[in-house]
Amino acid sequence: MAEKKKTYTVEEKRIAVELYTRDGLPFREIARELHIPRTNIRHWVRLYEREGLEGLEEKRGKARGLHKGRKRKDPLSLEEELVRLRAENEYLKKLWELQRGKSQK
Repeated sequence: MAEKKKTYTVEEKRIAVELYTRDGLPFREIARELHIPRTNIRHWVRLYEREGLEGLEEKRGKARGLHKGRKRKDPLSLEEELVRLRAENEYLKKLWELQRGKSQK
């Protein structure tokens, strides 16, 4: 069975990043002191430099876009449902045309 990855809080990540950026400690020393893999700290520093504190927030499990991720507990709004149904209709029309074209050949 695969080992479950440890998840670190934003606060833990912020402390590690600050030890590097503010105090100038090397990754190896921070890793030893906080018991966190050196590669994680290096990755967090890059994210922090690129995106700030928002870069340190957990991104796993956050679906982006309509119809991504788990099903919604609350139903879609009428506008969202209309967009979904129109896209579904267009898809089915194209599929039908392709199947019809193959059967005529």
